Amino acid sequence: MRTLQLDTGLHRTDCPNGLVVLTERLPGVRSVATGTWFRSASGHETPDVMGVSHLLEHMVFKGTARRSAREIALALESRGGALDAFTSRDHTAYQAHVLDADLPLALDVLTDLVRHPLLRDSDLALERNVVLEEINGVADTPDDLVHELFGQALYPGHPYGWPILGTAETVAALSAADLAATHARGYYPGNAVIAAAGNIAHDDFLAQLDRLGWLAGEPAAPMDPVHPTEAARGVRLNESRDLQQVHVVMGTDTFGAADPRRWPMALLSATLGAGMSSRLFQRVREEQGLCYAIYCWHAMYRSGGNFAVYVGTQPGTADAAIATIEAELARVAREGLPADDLADAKGQLKGTIMLALEGTTARMSRLASHALLQEPYKPLDEILRLIDAVTTEETAAVAAAFLSPERMTTVRLGPTR
Repeated sequence: MRTLQLDTGLHRTDCPNGLVVLTERLPGVRSVATGTWFRSASGHETPDVMGVSHLLEHMVFKGTARRSAREIALALESRGGALDAFTSRDHTAYQAHVLDADLPLALDVLTDLVRHPLLRDSDLALERNVVLEEINGVADTPDDLVHELFGQALYPGHPYGWPILGTAETVAALSAADLAATHARGYYPGNAVIAAAGNIAHDDFLAQLDRLGWLAGEPAAPMDPVHPTEAARGVRLNESRDLQQVHVVMGTDTFGAADPRRWPMALLSATLGAGMSSRLFQRVREEQGLCYAIYCWHAMYRSGGNFAVYVGTQPGTADAAIATIEAELARVAREGLPADDLADAKGQLKGTIMLALEGTTARMSRLASHALLQEPYKPLDEILRLIDAVTTEETAAVAAAFLSPERMTTVRLGPTR
């Protein structure tokens, strides 16, 4: 095994079987956050098994040979800890947050459920209904549904545009054999990253993983990353619904998380739609009173990404809200950011990053992201320097490339007129 010290209290071990293990020692706390990420998720699916990754994430909690579903739930909660999981486009993650003394138990529970789930037909019959309710919940929540419709419009026919939950039809057709095949294809050490942050020693953590069988086995390469097809740009989609509001998402494809343009784009996103001081909040809500909620985001995957704006507004003001957003995007695409606005955005972004890293769960996730994205580890001070180094010329170039309204695909959900 090869272990490197990346920073003070921070170590990375690359195991012969392909597993990557990262830890950060924080001796001032009495807890540990730990998680296992598999490079297997909705982006790796085919149309006939859409939603299988998310359903598998549910099903591993239904029982193992050693623990029932209730015993899995009680194991950490009875000690004040927490157990959670999520499915994204590129990864499926399982996480625990526990007292430092309970780390061996947390690792045992996590290992048991991700490596040895029963995946029984009887459990599937029940859990399928739970996921179908989750799908119904999105359909009944227009500000969630419009994001699903936007993904489909931006990435037509590609897994990045499909709903992570799947559809009612695909989930209803999934079998225990489909789950077992997805588990066998993606849930192995060489396809995994395990990270932990808190009151922990790296060598002790490795020894615990070794006892649980994570370090054994032949070398195995991780699954290939997902590569999006060319996105649809400039599309206009109106989806009629009998609602009290019109929900709008407009956005475009961008670039992957390892791209150095991520920092200019993050600063543009913060200026445009992060918080009450943002341009879009001030223009659309405060100055014109056209909405209650408006924000923007920049999502980054391993091999792609997207920038988008959301607004919810009354049917009679939807056109005005959209026009105001497009005018502001066009202005920034044409002019970039003034030096004062860029300086404010840098302060906001740096503060957001530093405040988030006061929690062990955020530090754990930050560790894992470097390995998952296959990018070199950067200390926090270096990241802050990279943000400070962004110039007005760089933000102007990124804005010109990605923010013009003509490039935006727009989805409008609600009453037509």
